Amino acid sequence: MFKPKAIYYEKDIENYELGKQLLEKYNDVPKVIIENHNNIEEMRKKQNSEFADMKRNLIIGIRKTHKFVENHKTSDYLVPYTSSGCTAMCMYCYLVCNYNKCAYLRLFVNREQMLEKIIKTSEKSEKELTFEIGSNSDLILENTITGNLRWTIENFANTNKGILTFPTKFDMVDDILDLNHNGKITVRMSVNPEEIINKVEFGTSRLKGRIEAINKLKEAGYKIGILIAPVIMVENWKDLYLELIQRLSNELSDKVKKDVFFEIIFMTYSFVHTKINEEAFPNAINLYNKELMTGRGKGKYMYKNNLREDGENFFRQNMKKYFPNNEIMYIV
Repeated sequence: MFKPKAIYYEKDIENYELGKQLLEKYNDVPKVIIENHNNIEEMRKKQNSEFADMKRNLIIGIRKTHKFVENHKTSDYLVPYTSSGCTAMCMYCYLVCNYNKCAYLRLFVNREQMLEKIIKTSEKSEKELTFEIGSNSDLILENTITGNLRWTIENFANTNKGILTFPTKFDMVDDILDLNHNGKITVRMSVNPEEIINKVEFGTSRLKGRIEAINKLKEAGYKIGILIAPVIMVENWKDLYLELIQRLSNELSDKVKKDVFFEIIFMTYSFVHTKINEEAFPNAINLYNKELMTGRGKGKYMYKNNLREDGENFFRQNMKKYFPNNEIMYIV
């Protein structure tokens, strides 16, 4: 259970029910009042080497931006929701590209306003829309602090239209298993080989726990997706990912394997990641490999096209062998 070292919060959160609850929950934690959760000067001035320590803080504010972004993968819209950032420290995290070393967990207490916009948008649409509510954070993790995911499902399940979806790297799903979700929630578990989880995805759940969580969620009636992401081309990557696929085939329940879908995403990396990781995690592996990577916009890298094509062929062949009846939504 995450216990913050300090809480930085906007004064106005005291006007919201959730804000009051969080301040009471952490009444023994040192607190600092801030003007804006987006710009905490004290944090921006910290060194890259302090990245892990910064992740021990909790930022609480009010979300001001509510713009939905069209998406054409597993949802219709990416939706700014109740949190941003994370307590985990995955060395490739795309949020670091956006927030640099300030990719710590931020909570937003105006949840009623955010959910109301989702419901109104879904009810105005002629077709059933899917809203991605976890693109900026991990809602299973956040739920252990706020209870927001449970609250969201309880307040969304009886609406006439719409589907909510989110990804996670955590196994703490028991709190939502007893809910009447009415088939309106799709949970997408992100997995990687155990060796990569241990060496790269610091502070996340083990692979065993993630697989067990998938089975429990399916037993509770949730629709399930699995992200194999990000695929990292370490020296023995094909052996590791084949072992992962085989393990999923062996350990997922028959109910899951009946209709689970997959998303496969190759790692992208950046100069920002490199600078933070080499100072914050000096003993960790180096994910940047100039022999395998090429530029992808300013300061960003991706695997070279021939390697990605080889990787896509590898996954399509092995997924067809071990999951012949399941859809791969995309490989990018």
